[in-house]
Amino acid sequence: MTFAIEYGKQPRKFLKNQDKHISKRIMDKIKDTLSDNPVSHDAKAIVGKHGCFRIRIGDYRTGYRINYSENKLIVFVLDKRGRIEY
Repeated sequence: MTFAIEYGKQPRKFLKNQDKHISKRIMDKIKDTLSDNPVSHDAKAIVGKHGCFRIRIGDYRTGYRINYSENKLIVFVLDKRGRIEY
């Protein structure tokens, strides 16, 4: 089962402000890792938020929510590892 990936306002703005090769690398990693298996081996659950997970992509971290009924994966936060807040 393949999940559609949807980006929220903050991740879109963050990717727009990054260099193209960084944005492409982050988006490719999200697509390759999560589109077929949204809870991959390197995903960690976010404590206190049901159905929300995070993964590390180099120096960056992304938080996402899984909507199984619509087969969607919603990226709601994306930032450098030290600055991210859930």
